[in-house]
Amino acid sequence: MAIHWYPGHMHKARKDMAKALPKVDLVIEVLDARIPSSSENPVIADLRTKNGYTKPCIKLLNKSDLADDATTQAWCEAFDAQGNVKALPMMATQTGQVKPLIAACRQLFPDRKLDKPIHAMIMGIPNVGKSTLINALAGRMIAKTGNEPAITKNQQRIDLGNGIVLWDTPGILWPKIENENSSYRLACIGSIKDTAMDYDDVGFYLIEYLLVAYPELLKARYDIENLPDTPLHFLEHIGARRGCLGAGGLVNLVKISTIVINELRNGTLGKISLETPAMIEAEMLEVERILKEKAEKKADRKKNFKKKR
Repeated sequence: MAIHWYPGHMHKARKDMAKALPKVDLVIEVLDARIPSSSENPVIADLRTKNGYTKPCIKLLNKSDLADDATTQAWCEAFDAQGNVKALPMMATQTGQVKPLIAACRQLFPDRKLDKPIHAMIMGIPNVGKSTLINALAGRMIAKTGNEPAITKNQQRIDLGNGIVLWDTPGILWPKIENENSSYRLACIGSIKDTAMDYDDVGFYLIEYLLVAYPELLKARYDIENLPDTPLHFLEHIGARRGCLGAGGLVNLVKISTIVINELRNGTLGKISLETPAMIEAEMLEVERILKEKAEKKADRKKNFKKKR
C-alpha cells in the first residue's frame, strides 16, 4: 500500500527542527509501543547526527498499555543496545508514569546544575502522544491533543520549572515509506489520516497478521471457536454477525474493517504488538534487496539509453 500523505507544514517543521537542534541537549523520541520501529522516523535519526556526533536520545514507547508486554520488553532491549539511546515504556495518559523520564534526562547529564536547564526536544510521528506527554510533564494543559494526526503545527517551548525545558515539535512523517509493511502498520494505529487509506485494504492486512500472531484474542473478542482461514472469510463472518450488510445482503467490508481497526486502536482486541525486532530485521533485508534491484534496473536503463543515442 502506497501512502501519499505529507502535508506542507511537515516539510517546514523538518527545516525548523534542523535549525533548533544545535540549541538542545537531547532528543526525546516518542514512539507507539505497538509499532516501535515503524513509528521511528528516519528523519529524526539524520537530524540527531551532525559532524560525527549523535545527540543522546530517549525513546519513549508510549501507549505501552495497548502493546504486548513481552514484545515491548524485547524492543526496549534492542534500543538500549544502540549507542547513546535509552528506551522507556510509558503510558503518557498516567501522570505518575512520566517521572522516570525526568530521572532519565538527569542521568544523561549528572553534573548539570538546576540553574542551567537541560533542553530536550520532543519529536515523533503524528498521533503517538507527544502533546499528551507534555501536558502530563507540565501538570497542566499546554499542548493541544486529539485523536487526529498532525494536531501540533508549530514549535513551542515549555519550562517545566525543574531544570528541564521542553521543545515541542509538530509530528512529522517522511516523504517516502520504503517498507510497505510499515505503511500498513501506521495506518492501523492512526498515524496517517484516514482519508489517505482504504479501510478494507488495511483491515485485510491487520486480520491476516492477527490470525497468525494473536488467534486466541480474536477467538475471545468475537466469540469464534474455529477461526476462518482467510482474512476475507473472517471479515465476512463477523461482518454478517455485526449487521454490516450492504446491497444484496453482501457484507460491507469497509464498515466491518473500520470496526476492527478501531477496536485495535482503543485496545478492545487486547494487548497487541504489530511487529517484533526479528520481523523488522527480516523486512529491512527485503527492503534493501528491492532497493538494490531498482537501482540496478535504473542503471541499466541509463546505459541502454546512452547506447541508443
